[in-house]
Amino acid sequence: MAAAARALARCAATTGVLLARHRIHLPRTHVGMRLRFADGTSARVYRETVVDHPAPFDPCVLVVRFRLRAVRGRLGHAALRAESLPNTPLFLGFPEYVPELWLAHDEHGVYCGLDEWDDPALAEAYARALWRVLALVCPRASIHYQVLPGLQRDELLRDASLAGRALPGDGAPQWWRPGAVA
Repeated sequence: MAAAARALARCAATTGVLLARHRIHLPRTHVGMRLRFADGTSARVYRETVVDHPAPFDPCVLVVRFRLRAVRGRLGHAALRAESLPNTPLFLGFPEYVPELWLAHDEHGVYCGLDEWDDPALAEAYARALWRVLALVCPRASIHYQVLPGLQRDELLRDASLAGRALPGDGAPQWWRPGAVA
């Protein structure tokens, strides 16, 4: 937990610098888009965050999913979406983080994030730190992540079948595998 706290503190400080330099943006390009996943669930993008970086050298996509313990009902989910914006500085300053799509809860109250990173090892380190933070407010069994090496977020959104190139499946539906984009 101490390692996660130190990583988040460094990240928040870096985010302050990025904000001061106007390198963080909230475009609306993908807001409202619905992503469908291989397990039959779907969710709408409610926020997009982008940090100015050069094009990734070693791109990967990180898909994260979790269910919050205390968030229920229409008002609870609306409050979470509003409250998540002030928490954004805890994430944007991680090294080699590029853009993220924030997805609203699906049919089972599960939230997802679809991030792009420039280095699968850094995406993995971020996901582990995030897992520790989410474990404070989520049932541990509901927290999952998957790193898809060799992919950029926008190419995955254009052709969801590319997820199979990054991680071939064993034939079973996999929650992280995007299906149709609407």
